[in-house]
Amino acid sequence: MSLDKGISEHPYGTAKFAPGAYSYFTADPGWELLGSSAQLAEHCPGGGGLQSARVSLARHAPVTPVDWPGACGPASTCYVQIPKKFYYITLLRDPVSRYLSEWRHVQRGATWKTSLHMCDGRTPTPDELPSCYEGTDWSGCSLQQFTDCPYNLANNRQVRMLADLSLVGCYNMSFIPEKKRAQVLLESAKKNLRDMAFFGLTEFQRKTQYLFERTFNLKFIRPFMQYNSTRAAGVDVDNDTILRIEELNDLDMQLYDYAKDLFQQRYQYKRQLERMEQRIKNREERRLHRSNESPREEMEEQGRLPTEDYMSQIIEKW
Repeated sequence: MSLDKGISEHPYGTAKFAPGAYSYFTADPGWELLGSSAQLAEHCPGGGGLQSARVSLARHAPVTPVDWPGACGPASTCYVQIPKKFYYITLLRDPVSRYLSEWRHVQRGATWKTSLHMCDGRTPTPDELPSCYEGTDWSGCSLQQFTDCPYNLANNRQVRMLADLSLVGCYNMSFIPEKKRAQVLLESAKKNLRDMAFFGLTEFQRKTQYLFERTFNLKFIRPFMQYNSTRAAGVDVDNDTILRIEELNDLDMQLYDYAKDLFQQRYQYKRQLERMEQRIKNREERRLHRSNESPREEMEEQGRLPTEDYMSQIIEKW
């Protein structure tokens, strides 16, 4: 399987999507469940998964970051052939918090200039993907400027990075009507999310850790922490601005609602499965305990000799 195909194979089916600006490749020769497999984790800017991706899963399985310079597909330089099975995973975040986090990141001077945005074998033209700023970066931009740019890739980023853009003509906005394009992208993102081996939610760190460990039969070295004091949480915005951000990220809002429901379903299923396995284990242990005790009791009954007091009573009666 070649990475440029964007195909993953895993217990939940097959997913096709374009890896994002940052993806994390984890080799796992010593993992019990995956065997000769590998894991690809898509990191969406502002999604809060960067630090999680760098946490060692186990003492023998460190995570190795690989930078793929393309928000719509791996660059040609990343074309490799590896005889491994791949698992795609991702972390989603509340769209408003993620959007504000990305704005703060851009405000500090971050750019994705090296991203080629490859799609169907080519990069978008300047007309298809205009820039929101002139110069080397967009540092110091206000939130108003950030939301006013109609070409801002921060809008609905999670849907776009999870969907198969080739279905809508990549970045060619005239390929299909805008309303149809939005619906196709949303449904594609939902399908790929369903087909992923695992996905987590930044707002539910402990449940995310539980699901990951149960899915891949691995244990993290330390428990996930739920940090609510993020850069996005420190941004003071009014209700009108929040509504504006929700409007700009309407597809992400719909995807996140869907993801929360699917996440809870998977979590409840794993918990029920764990409880069932525990009941079976307890029943088996009780059965083994009884089987070990029964022969001992029979031997004690068969080999029991009269005690001295009992023999004395019989002699006295005689």
